Amino acid sequence: MTAPLRLTDRKREAIIQAAIGAFRADGFEVTSMDRIAAMAEVSKRTVYNHFASKEELFAEILHRLWDSSAAQVDMSYHPERPLREQLRELLTLKMCLLNDSNFLDLARVAIAATIHAPERAQEMVSRLSEREEEFNQWIRDAQADGTLKPVDAEFAAHQIHGLLKAFAFWPQITLGQPPLDSPTQARVIESALDLFLAGYEIVK
Repeated sequence: MTAPLRLTDRKREAIIQAAIGAFRADGFEVTSMDRIAAMAEVSKRTVYNHFASKEELFAEILHRLWDSSAAQVDMSYHPERPLREQLRELLTLKMCLLNDSNFLDLARVAIAATIHAPERAQEMVSRLSEREEEFNQWIRDAQADGTLKPVDAEFAAHQIHGLLKAFAFWPQITLGQPPLDSPTQARVIESALDLFLAGYEIVK
């Protein structure tokens, strides 16, 4: 049986849910901490007790979306498993996030914030980049095991993520296209796997 949330945890959850609604409805720049506090029915001081800034609150929301997907997948490298099989699972995780309507809505908010005030968006971007580190580590572990060529792990990760985003992120963000259906998602993933492994896999 799940233990009931403490009062402070309930307030934190109320703040996050209020912020999600406010960011999606009004955008990042227009939304104020005062409005979030009012929507969450807590004091402004309570909001700042949990989140030092609006940027930190926004980054926490995006992290939560990632965590809800990442919890379903083992992100560690396994030498005994086929490389393509492992990588397919990691890309499926990424694709799941890129096709989440909440994530896409909030990504539009983040991009708009970056355009209008890039210096204020640096915190969001830097904290989100931490979420890619697990994938980068997977690549480094595969290199240490002698299954991937010794290229820059971060560069290689950007490459393969870019192959997915070309179909499953930027068209939805910039052109308003609908999320990909399941067969198209699978096709994009397999194509990305073909290109990535053709360039970096060490065939023994």
